[in-house]
Amino acid sequence: MGYVTSLFARKMIAAAGDVIDGAALLQGAGIDPDGPWDPKVMIPAATYYDMLERLADQIDVTEMPVRTGASMQLDEYGALGLAFKAAPTLGASYARVERYARLWTSVVQYELRPEPRGTLFILHRPGERRLGMRLSNETTLVSSVSIARQVSPVPVKPLEVLIRHPAPSSVAAHEDWFGCPVRFGMGLDAILYSQETLAQPNILGDAGISRYLASHLDKELSEIADEAPLVKETKDAIAQALSEGAPKMADIARGLGLSARSFHRRLSEHGISFQTLTEETRRELAEGLLRDDGHSLAEIAFLTGFAEQSSFTRAFKRWVGITPASYRKARADG
Repeated sequence: MGYVTSLFARKMIAAAGDVIDGAALLQGAGIDPDGPWDPKVMIPAATYYDMLERLADQIDVTEMPVRTGASMQLDEYGALGLAFKAAPTLGASYARVERYARLWTSVVQYELRPEPRGTLFILHRPGERRLGMRLSNETTLVSSVSIARQVSPVPVKPLEVLIRHPAPSSVAAHEDWFGCPVRFGMGLDAILYSQETLAQPNILGDAGISRYLASHLDKELSEIADEAPLVKETKDAIAQALSEGAPKMADIARGLGLSARSFHRRLSEHGISFQTLTEETRRELAEGLLRDDGHSLAEIAFLTGFAEQSSFTRAFKRWVGITPASYRKARADG
């Protein structure tokens, strides 16, 4: 399962305003509503999509991606935001995103693709086009233009915006904000820019600073790649230990040949906590077992580390929004 920065979740809740219980939605996604807005703190992508869908149950979210994406500021992107600013042209800025987006998300890849009318900045995100993903994709496209407008000395207006999923009830807010046609139901998620727009020099473009920041980002990227096997090994170890109850971090660390302190530090550097990995592993295991009619709910509760079925039911409803029994029935009916 992939991860996204918790900053996206916080921004979406902030854009919704006081009409929803934002603290409860953030807590349901495993985010401390009173904690710092640290972009390096990651949450599972599926958890983010779940949160967006619960938000959609409470308010009209048609214009939420526009409001949220437009609120994104380059200063919130850390070193990647600085590299975007310092790149000599807007096209070079987007090349930074294409290369370094892995620092923000492991579920999206970006591509710059030349085409006869200009260049497409393409968002690749595999998976089911569920509502949460659709809202996330729209927000990402909006934010991609928002940050471009923050570095350009002239107004930035795409030639058109392409979105794979069907259009919402109204696209007026989208087209008004982008300032160009927004075409839904297309074959890809992308922004089409003219070559002239991408060749426009940035306000703070500086080749020397840009090279320095790129080397810093290369180092961060290599550290993420180095830590990926640790995450997988940790989840495997947690899954094996769950039948004996919720595992302790010290026990898992010992099994991986690490001290508890070193284990905690390495996970923290990756932007992931042991608690988050445990919750994610439990959820993934529960969903898999619920798709198999050979296990009762009581057995699944035991296999996922819960002492009582009622505790499992409460946790699963927090993760997914419905009870295990309802989830199993919905899968069977579908």
